[in-house]
Amino acid sequence: MDINEIWERDTYLKPYKPVIWRRHQMRLDKASQIRGSHHLLAHAINNHLYYGLHKTENGWVCREWAPNAVAMYLTGECNSWKKDSRYAFIPLGSGNWELTLPPEALQHGQLYKWLIEWPGGSGERLPAYARRCVQDPETKIFSAQVWDPAKPYRWKFNNPPRVEHPLIYEAHIGMSAQEPEIADFDWFRERVLPRIARLGYNTIQLMAIQEHPYYGSFGYQVSNFFAASSRFGTPESFKKLIDQAHAQGIAVIMDLVHSHAVKNEIEGLSRFDGTYDLYFHAGPRGEHPLWSSRCFDYGKDAVIHFLLSNIKYWMEEFHLDGFRFDGVTSMMYHDHGLGRDFTQYGHYFDGNQDEDAITYLGLANRLIHECNPDAITVAEDVSGMPTLAYPGEMGGIGFDFRMSMGVADHWIKWIKELRDEDWHVGDIFYQLTNKRKDEHTISYAECHDQAMVGDKTIIFRLIDKEMYTSMSKDIPSLVVDRGIALHKIIRLLSMSAAGDGYLNFMGNEFGHPEWIDFPREGNGWSYHYARRQWPLADNPLLRYQGLDFFDRDMIGIAKAHNLYISAPLPVVQDIGSQVLAFERGRLLFVFNLSPDRSYTGYGLEVRPGKYRCILDTDDPLYGGFGRNDRQSVHFTLEQRGTNVLFLYLPARTAMVFIAE
Repeated sequence: MDINEIWERDTYLKPYKPVIWRRHQMRLDKASQIRGSHHLLAHAINNHLYYGLHKTENGWVCREWAPNAVAMYLTGECNSWKKDSRYAFIPLGSGNWELTLPPEALQHGQLYKWLIEWPGGSGERLPAYARRCVQDPETKIFSAQVWDPAKPYRWKFNNPPRVEHPLIYEAHIGMSAQEPEIADFDWFRERVLPRIARLGYNTIQLMAIQEHPYYGSFGYQVSNFFAASSRFGTPESFKKLIDQAHAQGIAVIMDLVHSHAVKNEIEGLSRFDGTYDLYFHAGPRGEHPLWSSRCFDYGKDAVIHFLLSNIKYWMEEFHLDGFRFDGVTSMMYHDHGLGRDFTQYGHYFDGNQDEDAITYLGLANRLIHECNPDAITVAEDVSGMPTLAYPGEMGGIGFDFRMSMGVADHWIKWIKELRDEDWHVGDIFYQLTNKRKDEHTISYAECHDQAMVGDKTIIFRLIDKEMYTSMSKDIPSLVVDRGIALHKIIRLLSMSAAGDGYLNFMGNEFGHPEWIDFPREGNGWSYHYARRQWPLADNPLLRYQGLDFFDRDMIGIAKAHNLYISAPLPVVQDIGSQVLAFERGRLLFVFNLSPDRSYTGYGLEVRPGKYRCILDTDDPLYGGFGRNDRQSVHFTLEQRGTNVLFLYLPARTAMVFIAE
């Protein structure tokens, strides 16, 4: 493979050859430096095996890196939370500290912290590599916890084969609860995982796994990077969930937050040893202006080792199948990409880029694929950085996929700003398929972002207050009819026109009502909107169930027919009639977006043969009106040297045909 292919595939990149080459060389040089005498980068990344609390044959060993410290102590339930010389660390040099204790000194479940002293001050801290942290229900303060279960979890199933085309079910463990409370790993495994399997998704993307002090941050303000959130249960219950997903052939990827860290000092890394910039940039650059959090300095070797070790730990300890990297745009630009429209190639190479962060992302992808060649990585980037989802060995940063984040924004814009009769099928098809040819993408109509408080889900935008009064099947409503029809069309369009994969957020498949709002002072600390009302999808008297069935069958078609092997080829983009049709392999997708015009004998020039409908948004099973007979077989007719398929296209419907 040759780095020259980058600008051969995209000639607009040729003026930026020197920058692309320099960034590639930075990744190679840094990998070589870290690797040292090791054959693989993965062999050299082992901080998690050295730092933190570990049980050995001779007892316990605690290690921490705190170069500004003048003294360190372990304090906790083992010594009544006192500063005790018997629990004093000894300096090892290079900022490293170590404490060894006999086996009886610590017991499983005990709470502990470090007490770190530095010139002019001191403070309690949680170990940077703490693997278990728990929150006191009264004081809300977190402590590290000794975790040494008598029966460690024994894995039963192997990781599934590589997911070439992810059909992702994005989920949050805590808000998967049916009642207004926090769900745990066991609830999700027993009650939600079977739903995901029944719907046919081949990948689960789990949010908010890394420990975070504030539940309402949705897991994006991480304090303890090596600890699975204790709100959701034990590490063993998390492992059991992953194991059961693997048993059903479902891959599990985790939202990985390496783009920033929480400001909290008692729980997190900020001012860990009294210095402001131990892991972070000094001065204003060390704080994110929008997120009120700390920004890592990816130019520091300690940060690179910490974050890479974090990746290896999660893969080794929890058998994860990959990661979705959060906030990649924020990492790659000195201004975090805030308030910028990336409309020119120069915006990716003008010196505003944090090339240390770009180097780190390349190393992270290399490490992940060395640890597990079948793992997948997904980048959340709104900027469209070229080479981001391009193989590392060919000069790219190395992500397997990037999120097509603009798709969801376009749906919101079309719904909010245009009348139904003004929806432009040509523009829709262009925007849904607009992607770099050299990169793999995952599309979605809406993820968790579009459902947060202050915004609305697609179904809520379409139906609004009638969600509360007219979702029963025996209550007629033109508003609900429209919303149900468009909900199915929007999802089918997003899934079928996507580049290489599709994502859905938990519950949105059946049109979960309302928004997401985590408990906070402004809502009386209520969990009412931080849950999923699963019974709505199971009630045959309500119209949610039809949407659930439709999602199941839509995902089933994508899997059964290897939808993403070939690109969508346009057949018709009839702007006046609002009819859109395209082929993908043996499948023909036909959409009539007109709100009030049905077409009899609408002709499509296609390949000769017979066509059978395998999915119809108007099917009564999905809450439609059944205006077409699914059992009918349609034959092409030869006309003037072409083959034409004549169809009845009811208003506001979509159908999928298979050529036989």
